[in-house]
Amino acid sequence: MKKYVASTLLLATFALTGCTTTGGVNNSTGNAIGTANEIGMNVFKAAIDNQCRSQIEKQNAWRIASVAMTETQEEAVKSNVCGCVSEQAPQQVTIVELGNAAIDSQYRTQLVARVVAKSLQSCYASFTK
Repeated sequence: MKKYVASTLLLATFALTGCTTTGGVNNSTGNAIGTANEIGMNVFKAAIDNQCRSQIEKQNAWRIASVAMTETQEEAVKSNVCGCVSEQAPQQVTIVELGNAAIDSQYRTQLVARVVAKSLQSCYASFTK
């Protein structure tokens, strides 16, 4: 289901990009491309956040720590850690990788998993100190 939603969001992103104008006068494709990149990055960050939350719940350290937390505290920690991971994501991917992720769901899954794995531990450690 998550893959279907992510695919639908990516397709919608590209469809909406064609509707982008630059203040009534469409004389600059740079603005449209910038908007498409921004939307694509937001979709990518959402996928990163979902993957991050899933990975946190699978970690033994999280299972142990979460026993002593309320649901509100758990959500706050997840939001902080995964927010950190999502913010680091753009520095870890190229526009080519994002383009490949937009058209290949298997590649997208691998890219998201790689990005989350790279930054999850450092973000998690910084919030649990």
